Amino acid sequence: MKKLDSTWYNMLIVLTAIAVVAGAALGYANELTSGPIAENKARQLAEGINAVMNTDKVDILSTDTVETSVVYRTDKGVAVQAADANAFGGTLTILVGFDAKGSILGYRILETSETPGLGAKADSWFQQDGKGCIIGMNPSQNNMTVKKDGGDVDAITASTITSRAFLRAVNSAYAAMASQGADVQSGASKPHHDSNGKEESNE
Repeated sequence: MKKLDSTWYNMLIVLTAIAVVAGAALGYANELTSGPIAENKARQLAEGINAVMNTDKVDILSTDTVETSVVYRTDKGVAVQAADANAFGGTLTILVGFDAKGSILGYRILETSETPGLGAKADSWFQQDGKGCIIGMNPSQNNMTVKKDGGDVDAITASTITSRAFLRAVNSAYAAMASQGADVQSGASKPHHDSNGKEESNE
């Protein structure tokens, strides 16, 4: 087989061929993995909703997007995914479960970049056995801010910014649910239209 001359034209042909082959391979790999990735995300979401609704089996009745929050109406209440972009490490995304009266059944951290051992404690600090427990609280009746700001919730030790971001996300989740005017027991809803900076050191 005759060797190609080392000219710019021949080099361009070879590089183009390599790019085409590599692109096709990447496309094929993406096609193979996109299905399992989507299935895994759906499974993790279902598990998360079950966890925050404090039950083994939840049937999702409907899904709505309210600004940056996602509201999942279920046969056990409402689960809401909400986020706050001003946590110490960036965006903090949570999933919160509410009962028919708006009281918090549970929550799960979906995305966080907080410091391990400090801000990352948000996944347990506000749980039933945590020092800053919010389970059973109702944002319409309780002041869902840290005690340093006059609220009802104990902040994570040395992680005030993370705590504020977490509670802002909880309040956003409740506001998204309330804006739907939903009867969470039946999954019905009224017509609707979809549509803080860091104050001190954290860790």
